[in-house]
Amino acid sequence: MDLDLFRGVVPFVAVVEEKSFRRAAARLGVSPAAVSKSVAALEASLGMTLLVRGSRAVTPTREGELFFESCRPAVTAVTSARATVEGARREPSGQLTVTAPFVVAALVPPALAILRARHPRLSFRVVVTDRLARLGEEAVDVAIRVGPLPDSTLVARRLRGTRLVVVAAPAYLARAGTPRKPAELDAHDAIALDAPSGKPHPWRFVSGPIEVRPRVLLDHAPSLVDALLAGLGVAQVLDFMVEGLVRAGRLVPLFADEAVEGPPIHAVCAPGRRATARVRAAFDAFADAFGA
Repeated sequence: MDLDLFRGVVPFVAVVEEKSFRRAAARLGVSPAAVSKSVAALEASLGMTLLVRGSRAVTPTREGELFFESCRPAVTAVTSARATVEGARREPSGQLTVTAPFVVAALVPPALAILRARHPRLSFRVVVTDRLARLGEEAVDVAIRVGPLPDSTLVARRLRGTRLVVVAAPAYLARAGTPRKPAELDAHDAIALDAPSGKPHPWRFVSGPIEVRPRVLLDHAPSLVDALLAGLGVAQVLDFMVEGLVRAGRLVPLFADEAVEGPPIHAVCAPGRRATARVRAAFDAFADAFGA
């Protein structure tokens, strides 16, 4: 067996996953020059070009794609095997990559602060996006998901439950009046998030769902809170989005006895990453920060 069989393969796989020599180097804890030299040596040994080096991104050639698809499972398997053996004693270190949707983005920094205090050798990369990462294929350690988890192959830890609450700014209620029951919402300006269908989800209450005709329709959860504070109308939101604002009196809760359970929040990862020390530490820190 060729003892140099894996020489350059790990840097190559990291570059393709990260689409960047610099990010691959940061992930591997080496210099970009070292990664570039290693990949160049691999290309020379194979006698073909594997990567197209662009000014903004690095992309694989056709041969590079084929080589990557064959090598990635092997790299993942070896990484998982080492992590399983070493994970119990190794101090969490290196870069932890986290993805989270916009609606929970504000909850991520407190968890990272806990992680930083517990494990100073960790660094963090946070990607805030509503796109669901393909955890088995992308260089993501932990993803925060809101709602049901249809992919049963993922490793998941429940972080917290939620409730759906209706709130409005005092200025709006002073101008438009305070509705006493959900049936009165038809006479008020609704603010809602745009659903994939192109129209908002019905608002849910103990007494049943209500279709809303929003005066303001948004595709960004933090902007919805800003619209509430600006007095543009009434909205149904997840409780954690407005807890501090309600305590401060900047938003007023409505129909408290009509509030229903909302979607749960989980931390998830691909099965092969659960054994790593940094992912185990991240699950614990997110559970503590989210109040699981």
